[in-house]
Amino acid sequence: MTNPKSKIQNPKSDDWLEIGKIVAPQGLAGELRVYPDSDFPERFEVPGKRWLLRPGETEPQPIELLAGRYISNKNLYVIKLAGVENCNQAEALRGCKLMVPASDRPQLGENEYHVLDLIGLEVFMQASGELVGTVVDIIPAGNDLLEIKLHPSFSTHKEQTTNDIDAPAASRRVGQTTNDKKQKTVLIPFVEAIAPVVDLQSGRIEITPPPGLLEINN
Repeated sequence: MTNPKSKIQNPKSDDWLEIGKIVAPQGLAGELRVYPDSDFPERFEVPGKRWLLRPGETEPQPIELLAGRYISNKNLYVIKLAGVENCNQAEALRGCKLMVPASDRPQLGENEYHVLDLIGLEVFMQASGELVGTVVDIIPAGNDLLEIKLHPSFSTHKEQTTNDIDAPAASRRVGQTTNDKKQKTVLIPFVEAIAPVVDLQSGRIEITPPPGLLEINN
């Protein structure tokens, strides 16, 4: 079995997939920096039609991708869109989201998964069969992280005393559990050694976390 790998960020609606977010202009010629929510480089590098969702709007508008390249040390893409010719025009697109139709889902290889297919799966300890919780989000990182809402019956054996429980999910440490009035969640790496079984048909993931991974970090 190859390493599990999530593909495509969870869409915001049934009709569209969000593939990235414009975070800043790049230079003075109208290029844009995009933080990717997709593991498919062709989404940003292959010219063609994409859709742009502006903040506060509900329907994305078509736009033409002319070119794109990956900046590995910053984990982002720099893209060029038709009609965006200078820094001011690029700045006006800050915060916009790049979208594609939900029907445009690339074929995946063996043991690769769409995020949409992983959300809602129940997570079990492989050794004991104990229900850990439910996958509520996938957080892009060096290795994607499963965010699991813990089942009330599952104990992490520690209580959280830190004050950072409201920090954004992407900034929390791997394995750290958060606790608020609504739920507790924990982040675990989505890699073969920790999540060796992903059964979409049965709606379950089996995990073999190392000692302490599911405990709350002090």
